[in-house]
Amino acid sequence: MADEAKAKGNAAFSAGNFTEAIRHFTDAINLAPNNHVLYSNRSAAYASLNQYSEALTDAKKTVDLKPDWSKGYSRLGAAHHGLRQYDDAVSAYKKGLEVDPNNETLKSGLADAESAQAAALASSRSRESRAGAGNLFGDAFGPDMWAKLTADPATRLYMQQPDFVNMMKDLQRNPSNLNLYLQDQRVMQALSVLLNVKMQAHAPGDDVEMPDSPPKERKRPADEAEPVKEKKREPEPEPEPEPEPMEVSEEEREVKERKVQAQKEKEAGNAAYKKKDFETAIGHYTKAIELDDGDISFLTNRAAVYLEMGKYDECIKDCEKAVERGRELRSDYKMVARALTRKGTALVKMAKTSKDYEPVIETFQKALTEHRNPDTLKKLNDAERAKKELEQQEYYSPELAEKEREKGNECFKEQKYPDAIKHYTEAIRRNPKDAKAYSNRAACYTKLGAMPEGLKDAEKCIEIDPKFSKGYTRKGAIQFFMKEFDKALETYQEGLKHDPQNTELLEGVKSCVQQINRASRGDLTPDELKERQAKAMQDPEIQNILTDPVMAQVLKDLQENPKAAQDHMKNPSVMNKIQKLISAGIVQMR
Repeated sequence: MADEAKAKGNAAFSAGNFTEAIRHFTDAINLAPNNHVLYSNRSAAYASLNQYSEALTDAKKTVDLKPDWSKGYSRLGAAHHGLRQYDDAVSAYKKGLEVDPNNETLKSGLADAESAQAAALASSRSRESRAGAGNLFGDAFGPDMWAKLTADPATRLYMQQPDFVNMMKDLQRNPSNLNLYLQDQRVMQALSVLLNVKMQAHAPGDDVEMPDSPPKERKRPADEAEPVKEKKREPEPEPEPEPEPMEVSEEEREVKERKVQAQKEKEAGNAAYKKKDFETAIGHYTKAIELDDGDISFLTNRAAVYLEMGKYDECIKDCEKAVERGRELRSDYKMVARALTRKGTALVKMAKTSKDYEPVIETFQKALTEHRNPDTLKKLNDAERAKKELEQQEYYSPELAEKEREKGNECFKEQKYPDAIKHYTEAIRRNPKDAKAYSNRAACYTKLGAMPEGLKDAEKCIEIDPKFSKGYTRKGAIQFFMKEFDKALETYQEGLKHDPQNTELLEGVKSCVQQINRASRGDLTPDELKERQAKAMQDPEIQNILTDPVMAQVLKDLQENPKAAQDHMKNPSVMNKIQKLISAGIVQMR
C-alpha cells in the first residue's frame, strides 16, 4: 500500500500538483515511516511550494535514515539555500560530495550556493560602508547643529537666509544628500564649523560674495547634454533552487514499463477480438493480466471473449475476480458495474429453470447499485419476465388443476365460498387456460357480492373459450344484478349465437326485456327511475350518446316533430341508441 501511495505522489508531482503529492507521500510515510526515499520526495514537494522549513525537516530526516545516500544531502542543501542559509547549504553540498564525489547535481548545487554566499557577503559590506559614512555626517547634523551655526560669527548671518536654512534642514534629515550642496560656499563654511575643521574653497585674500537670494539654476546651452546620473544596480534576487525530480527506484521503473507493455497487449487483444480470433485475444489479455494486475479492464475484456465462445464458467470467474480486485483498488464504479453485468449475462445463458434466474436478477441489481446503466436495467427486466414465464411453465399441471377445481366445487356446494375461491385460484395457477375455473370463481365472487371481480373472471372465461355458454350466463347475471339491463341483454344475445337453445341464456334475455319494457312504459317507481338514471349517467356510452349533436336533434324531433322522428327510427344505428336510452331510463315512450 505504501508503494501505491508513493506512485500516486510521484504522478501528482510530475503533473505539478505538489499539494496532492505531499498528501500521498504523507500517507506512504504513515505506512512506511523508515523509508528514506519517501521523506526525500516529500522534501522536494515542499520545496516546490517554497515551504523550505518543512522541506528542511524532511531533508534532515532523510539524512538521518540514510547518511550514505547522496540525494539526502542534495535535498538538505536545496532547503538551506531556499531559506538563504548559504553557509549551511555549502556545508550540506560538500558533505554530499564526500559521499558521492562525481555527483553532478551536488556540484551544481554547491556552485549556486557559493555564488549566493559571495553575493550576500558583498551586499553586506556595501551596506556597512554606506552606514559608516552616514553616521559621520549624521553626527555633524545632530540636534546641536543650530546652536553651533548661530554661535559662530561666520555662519550667524546665513541663518537669516531662508534657502540656507532649508538646505540645512534637508541635510539634518538625510545627511547622504550632502553631495547635492557641496558647491554652495555657505554649506562648506557651515560644515567646517560643525566638524570643527578649517576648509578653504578659495585662495587667501579672495572675497566671497554672499548672495541675497537663492542661486538661480544655470541654463545649459542647447548643444550641451545634461549629465546622466549613473543608477546604482540593484542586486539581482537569488534564484530559487529548482526541486529535483522524484527519486524513482529500479522496481518502480520496471512496474511502469510492465504497465506500458500490458496496455500494448490489451490493444492487440482488442484487435484480435474484432477479427473473431478469440484464442489469440485471450492470449493477449492473459499476458496483460500477468504484466499488470491493477487494471481490471483486462479481466472484463477476457470475460467478454469467454462469453462469445460459450465458456460461461470461465467468464463468470473472470468477472468475479474483476469485481473483487476492483473494490480492492477502488476502481471506477462503472468498471465494477460492467463486470457484474457481464457476469449476469453469462448466468442468463446458463439458466434453465426459474430458480436459475434468482442469481441472475441479484447480479443485475448489484450492477445497478454501482452504476444505473439503461442496458443493465433492460437485462434485469428481461430476466424477471423470463423467470415469471418459467415459473408458470414449471407450475403448469392440468391434472392437479382438475383436482383443485373439484375441491373448489365441493366447497361451493357447502357454501364455503372463500375456500372455494382459494381452490379455484390454485387451479388457475396450475392451468391458466382452464375456462371452467374462471367461470366457477366468477360464481363465487357473485355469491360474495364482489361484482367487479366476478365480471372480470367471466370476461376472462369468454376470452379463453368464446363458445363456452357458462361464461355468458355468468357475465349476463352479474350485469343484470348491477341493473345494466341493456348490457346484460347484449351478453345473453351474444351467448345465444353459440348456443341458441341454452335455457339460461333464453331466460336471461326474457328477464332483461321485461326490465327494459318497464322503463319504456314508465312503470318504474320514482326511486327506481332516479337510481337507474344516475347509474346510466356514469356510463361512458350513454354520455357519448347524449353529447352527440345528431342524437340531440333526434331527441328533439321525438318531442316536437313525430314525422321526422319516424324517419329517424328507420336508421338501425339511431334506433339502437334510442333503445339504450330507454333501457337506462333516460327516455320514456308513452
